[in-house]
Amino acid sequence: KVDYDVCSNYGNWLYSAGVGNDPRDSRKFNMIKQGLDYDGNGDYVRLWVPELQGIKGADIHTPWALSSAALAQAGVTLGETYPWPVVTAPEWSRHVHQRPGGSPHPRGRRGPAQHKDRGIDFYFSRKKDA
Repeated sequence: KVDYDVCSNYGNWLYSAGVGNDPRDSRKFNMIKQGLDYDGNGDYVRLWVPELQGIKGADIHTPWALSSAALAQAGVTLGETYPWPVVTAPEWSRHVHQRPGGSPHPRGRRGPAQHKDRGIDFYFSRKKDA
């Protein structure tokens, strides 16, 4: 199946890039939060960024925040085998060292984030208890 709707896709890409139409000021796409929400174990990143395959779990989303011992164990050397981030947005800080589901790292892991398939009716109905 091909996911293609010209208007929707164009609008979503603009929104994600931070240049789309949004009524809220200073709206930014938070890559760390999205990674934790939709790729909690880091499988997608691990598939496409083989340099980070040795990093376990959600830590793969913020390799620059790991200790040098953890990086060495994973075979990652920042600035050599994997680049330092070009920028680190202030809004990322509250998601660094978090596990899927919002538990702080390293204790209290609750497992992958639970996303309910709400369907389109959730967004248009008056009842929001679903």
